[in-house]
This record gives sequence, structure tokens and C-alpha cells, in this order.
Amino acid sequence: MKRIVIGISGATGTTYGIRLLQVLQEVEDVETHLVLTPAARRTLALETDFAVEQIEAMATFVHKPGDISASISSGSFRAHGMIVAPCSIKTVSGIANSYSDNLLLRAADVMLKDRRPLVLLVRETPLHLGHLRLLVQVAEIGAIVMPPLPAFYHRPVTVRELVDQTVNRALDLLGIELPHDLFARWQGATAPAVRPRMGHEELSHKPAVAEANEKCRLEIAP
Repeated sequence: MKRIVIGISGATGTTYGIRLLQVLQEVEDVETHLVLTPAARRTLALETDFAVEQIEAMATFVHKPGDISASISSGSFRAHGMIVAPCSIKTVSGIANSYSDNLLLRAADVMLKDRRPLVLLVRETPLHLGHLRLLVQVAEIGAIVMPPLPAFYHRPVTVRELVDQTVNRALDLLGIELPHDLFARWQGATAPAVRPRMGHEELSHKPAVAEANEKCRLEIAP
């Protein structure tokens, strides 16, 4: 059984954390531990139609952010790894400076001290020098900095496809194998799925894209 800690902070992009929980529900032998910060609860209400209770129901276990005595606060609790999605700059700062004043930060610090993978989907732009120095700090102490930057080689046509590619890649970093990949992986420039298109042709749909997403089609600019 692989125990995965999912931290959701107050940065924009809570959909990444939600999608991680949804995807991991379908993976056998994975147990998820969720920590939602107070700011994350506010952002969820602003960005999504999900109630907090619905998000918490997707996790195997839910921990209160102020519960420093929770299982995931100790290195003796054998968690496989942790993803913070999204990760605010405030959270990056706490991790970089080992300032564990809530459970999310403490759990992240445990990952680092026990040399377990910690993936940070940092959501901020543009970045000033203070931000950049913090990112260097967390990278130096062992975190994996993974801003959720969209890729386009798999020809996404919906926001969901953009999110799925990032989620799949984040899980790759923890060594989590999904029953089916959430996106078409790069197979080289000669692969048919990634041949460049010309002119005003629309990006092609995958057969599995729902009919409701037809309105989301994108066009290549002239």
C-alpha cells in the first residue's frame, strides 16, 4: 500500500489537487491523505462548484491543518511521497525555511528530512527575485519544483486535458502507475499524433472527448 499525501494550499489552481484525488481513487493499493489549508477552502469556493465535503470524500483520510499530532506529521509514518497542488508562494516559503506552523508544512518537512519525494506545483507568475530564491532553496533541500505549465504536443482541446497532463506527470515523479495514461505521451517528432498542422485547421479531438466539449475547440491563429 502506497500512502500519498495531497496538500492543497490557497493558490489558484485547486483543480489540480481535486483531479489528483479523483485519479488516485482509481489506483489500486494507494491510500491518500488530504490536508486542506483554510486559504484553500476559500479558493475552492471561488474557483469550483465543489463543496469542501465533496473534496474530502475523495480522500482515504482527511487531516485538519492544525492537527500537528496527525499521523503524517511523523517520519515513522511510512508515506510514499507528497504532492502540494497547487502550492502557494507562502507555502514554498514555509517549506524553504522549515517553518512548520501547520500540518501541510510539517508533512512536507517530514518528506524532506526522510528523503521522500515532495512535488510542489507552484502557482505564481510573474516571479520576483525573492520568489526565485525560495524556489532555489526548496530545490536545494530536496523538493521537486514543478510549476503546472501546460504542454501542447498532445493536442489538448479542453482545460481538463491540460490539467490531466500535469497531474499524470506529477504522479510520474512519485512512481505511481495509472491504469491508463491521462494524455498521449511524446513518442518523437515523427509520430502521427504530433505532426505539425498548417493554416487554420482546428486541433483534432480524441474519440473520448465528450460531445459537450465541442464548444471548447481551439483554432490555430493565422
